[in-house]
Parts: sequence; C-alpha cells; structure tokens
Amino acid sequence: MSEAAAAAPGQPAARRRLTRAVPQPLLVGGGLLLFFLVLAVGAPVIAPYDPIYQDVAARLTGPSAAHPFGTDNFGRDILSRVIWSARIDLQIAVLGVVFPFVIGTTAGTIAGYFGGLTDTLFMRLVDIILAFPFLVLMLAIIAILGPGLASFYIAMALVGWVSYARLIRAQILVLRQSDFAMAAKSLGFSHVRIMFRHLLPNAMIGSIVFSMSDAVLVLLNGAAISYLGLGVQPPTAEWGIMVADGQAFISSAWWIATFPGLAIVLLAFGFSLLADGLGEKLGVRA
Repeated sequence: MSEAAAAAPGQPAARRRLTRAVPQPLLVGGGLLLFFLVLAVGAPVIAPYDPIYQDVAARLTGPSAAHPFGTDNFGRDILSRVIWSARIDLQIAVLGVVFPFVIGTTAGTIAGYFGGLTDTLFMRLVDIILAFPFLVLMLAIIAILGPGLASFYIAMALVGWVSYARLIRAQILVLRQSDFAMAAKSLGFSHVRIMFRHLLPNAMIGSIVFSMSDAVLVLLNGAAISYLGLGVQPPTAEWGIMVADGQAFISSAWWIATFPGLAIVLLAFGFSLLADGLGEKLGVRA
C-alpha cells in the first residue's frame, strides 16, 4: 500500500508531505525547546512576580489564583522562579555542550588525521579520563575551583570532551583514506585545510546529533550540582536549587519541588526528542 493510500482519507496533502519530511520527534522536541526559549527570553514580561521577592505573609501558600504554582518557605512565587530559571538552565544545557564539543572535535580531528604517536598519546589520555566516574571527576574539579557556574563549565569542558573526540576520531580515521582526502593531499593543501575544511565537515553529523542527547546529561548534571550546593548559588532561581529547597517540605508543601522537577523533565525530554528526530532525519542513531 502506498503512503498516500495509507494516510488518513481526510488528511490534507500538504500535511502528509510535512509528516513525511519532518519526523514527529523533531517537531515535538523543537516545540518544547521553543517553549522554554520563549519563557527564558520573555521572563521579565511573563513572570508575575520578582523571582527573589519575599512575601513572608504568603509563605508556604499552595497553588492559587494569586500564585498558580504556590510559594516557597520564604514566600517567593514558584511560578516566577520556574520561569526565570529557564534562563539559567538553558544556558547550562547549551554552554555545557559547546565547550566540550569544540575541544573534543579539535582533539579527535588531530588524533585521527595524524595517527601514530599522536593518536596513541590521545587514546592513553582518554583511557585515564574514562577510568574515573564522570560525576565524581566533575565534583572533584568543582571542589578545587570553588562552587559556581564558571567552575561547572570548566569541569564539563575538561571531562565531557572525550565522547566527542572519540566520535570524530573514528570518522576521521575512515575519511582520511577517502579519494577526496588523497586528492587534497596531492594538490599540496596544508594539513589544517584538509582537516578542518575537507574532513571535519563530513565527520560532524554524528557528533551534532549526539550533542542533543548530551544536552540532557549536561542539564541533569547541572541540576545535580546545584542540588548539592556547588552550582548556581542562592538566591538565584535555578531548578536544581528549587528542588533542593523543597526537599525538606515535600510532605507539607509538595509544590516547591514538584514544579521545578517537572520543568527539568520537560526540557530534558525536549532535547531527547530533538536528538531522536535529528537522528531519524539525518540517518544517524543518537
């Protein structure tokens, strides 16, 4: 049976073409990310209250018309803090991926292209980093540098680049033997031009798809670090901090931890769906 015949009889042709052209996970994931991006950009307008304003008279108030998500133990509006937190957590998800992506892509390209001793030293460095649990190594680096987002980004860059480097290296090892790479060498192009203009653009698709999945891990790590008191510092609104603050009140004021926890899940779900959609569209498994 053809695709047109299999489609619903009343479904418009344009919609059927869109469904075939764009995977559903890509649409849903992109929609979720767009939703949080709008919240982050429009926080000053959308949020009904200042995220750090304390109304002692309204402390631990449940969801109501005045405070749809309730208030915390300091009387701060949970909805406003969830909205403003989108800025911080989107920043964590993006910057926590960008730095490892750049470092790993560069290192993997160089190691895969030159091979030999360069590749051997590279793999031994990778083995050393992989010998330590990911989160434990991150916590150790942040403990040395001190709490804060800057320390988190440095720790992510020092630990998270390994996965990207291994992906790129594997692709470069194959592509450097291809006909177009041999032709570029025979024309006398420099190593830098061959690596970053000819080989790397053909090797990055898998890493780009993986970066969307990695954003989920980065987001959860950022929330975990803040939960432990080593990431974003109070009174700044951040979902991990809000979950930590609500832990002591989970039985009496469930809304303090529930709503920021749901925000973390939804944003992570959006990145995961986007990765699946990109992988399906580009023919790469995330």
